[in-house]
Amino acid sequence: MRRDDRAPKPDAPVYEGAERLQKVLAAAGVGSRRACEDLIFRRRVTVNGRVAQLGDKADPARDVIVVDGERLQADVRLVYVAMNKPRGVVTTMADEKGRTELADFIGARLEQRVYHVGRLDADSEGLLLLTNDGTLAHKLMHPSYEVLKTYLAEVAGPIPRNLSKRLTSGVELEDGPVKVDGFKLVDTLGKTAQVELTLHEGRKHIVRRLMAEVGHPVSRLIRTSIGPIKLGDLRTGRMRRLTNAEVAALFKAVGD
Repeated sequence: MRRDDRAPKPDAPVYEGAERLQKVLAAAGVGSRRACEDLIFRRRVTVNGRVAQLGDKADPARDVIVVDGERLQADVRLVYVAMNKPRGVVTTMADEKGRTELADFIGARLEQRVYHVGRLDADSEGLLLLTNDGTLAHKLMHPSYEVLKTYLAEVAGPIPRNLSKRLTSGVELEDGPVKVDGFKLVDTLGKTAQVELTLHEGRKHIVRRLMAEVGHPVSRLIRTSIGPIKLGDLRTGRMRRLTNAEVAALFKAVGD
C-alpha cells in the first residue's frame, strides 16, 4: 500500500524547556516572529528531522532545528566568536609566566566563559575561534573530521618549482609523515616568499616544522581560515560574533 505523505505524523517529544518554535527562531536571529511563522508555514523548518508545524514547540538546548537545510544553533547560551590573535599573545586564558594572553583581550567583552578551538603559538597570528560549545570544538579539532585550515606564511626563498609536489606528496617529520592539502606561491619579496598552505593536520607547530624540514623556515605565520570561517578584514586584536550562517557552516563541516 502506498504511504500517504500527508498523513499525520507522530507528535514530536516536548521537553520541559520547550518554547513556541517561532519564538525560538526569532531569539536566534532568524527574523521577526511573523517571519518565522511564515517559514514554519512554508515547511522550511524541521525539528529533529520532522517538518515543523505552526504551534510546535522546541527546546533550543536539546532539539536539532534546521532552517532551509542548514542547522540552526538556537541555544542563546552558546557563543561562537572569531578573533584575530596578535603576534606575541599566548593561546591560553591563564598564563603561569605572566605573558600577554587571550584573557587580556576578551576581558568583559563576553559574559560567557569561552575556550579557544585549537591553538596558535605565540609567534603566530590570525584566526582563532572561541566558543563554549565543547562538542563542536572537539569535532573541529579532531583530525578525523579533517577540517581544513589555511595559513599564509612568509618563508625563506626562492621557492623551487617542485616544492608543491613534495609537500602534497608528504614529508617525514620526527613524529610521523605530514602532507598538505594545498600549496601555492603567493608572492616573492626579495630573498623571502609568501606561500599559502592548506592542511587538516593539528600537530604542534606543524607548519613551522614542515617548512623548516624542506629548507624554507617561516619568519611570519598567519592563519587565514578554519573550515568555512575566514579571517577577512578583522583587525588585529579584535573579535566578532559568528553569524547564524557561519555557525551552520561549521556544523556542516563536521557532518552535523
